[in-house]
Amino acid sequence: MQLTPQSFDTGNLELLAKQVVDGFIIGLHKSPFHGFSVEFAEHRLYNPGDNLRYIDWKVYGKSDKMFIKKFEEETNLKCCIALDTSASMHYPAEGMSKLYFSCLGAAAIMQLLKKQLDATCLQFFTERTYWSSPVKSSERHYKMLLTEMEKLLVAPPVTGQTDLPAVLHQIAETMPQRALVIIFSDFMEDVRREQEFYNALQHLKHQKNEVIIFHVGEGNKEWNFEFENRPYEFVDMETGDRLKLKAGEVKNLYVDKIKAYHKRLYEHCMKYNIDLVPCDTKESMNIILQQYLSKRNKLM
Repeated sequence: MQLTPQSFDTGNLELLAKQVVDGFIIGLHKSPFHGFSVEFAEHRLYNPGDNLRYIDWKVYGKSDKMFIKKFEEETNLKCCIALDTSASMHYPAEGMSKLYFSCLGAAAIMQLLKKQLDATCLQFFTERTYWSSPVKSSERHYKMLLTEMEKLLVAPPVTGQTDLPAVLHQIAETMPQRALVIIFSDFMEDVRREQEFYNALQHLKHQKNEVIIFHVGEGNKEWNFEFENRPYEFVDMETGDRLKLKAGEVKNLYVDKIKAYHKRLYEHCMKYNIDLVPCDTKESMNIILQQYLSKRNKLM
């Protein structure tokens, strides 16, 4: 689904998420790759001894296979989604901000979680996790999570810097065992605390959890420094620090530093068996759903 600035209705997150998921599923049907189980996510194959009254005969007519409709107590996956809501996530101010991209991506994943009768919890963090939901799978619960994200999108930016090491340790300590942990963040970490950050990443795996990190950024500006070659005043959205410079004079150095950091981050995630997924806010959200479903299929 291609989103336009006119699509960014913060009170319509559920509808937009459904459109993202529907477009993704249509794309799967048109492609030669059928590795994702979406159509029968609310069903399981019939086993001898199952009550015949629970067979979904409509599905049988389409697939020539007998499926039993799942009940809520058969939920077999717990998914915990953590959203970075710090001030830097509100960039860019016009169009698709990193925070909006993350909320919409989380909402789209929740559409699939709901369809698959899986349970989820949601957390918001800056310096610490400051809002958290219980782990549930009811329709009412999912609507509550969407409402909280819609409220988040219209709230003023939270002040203060992100403390990623502290947040990741906190998330690791509060997650249920063997959960799927999904984190959306721009991961703008102070280079002086990088090792603390990597130690905290490793901690996420201590409960035998599976982890997906969606590294969200505005690729043109934040990763490739695509600015006109003229003087700018850059303002740190979290500290308020200001820096005046000519973009062309620092571009190569900036891009080299960013690439080196991304490489180190990727290597540490590989070391800890964490899936790291770069997400450009100007690109399709399909990569988010592909990664989620791929990981879920491995877990089941």
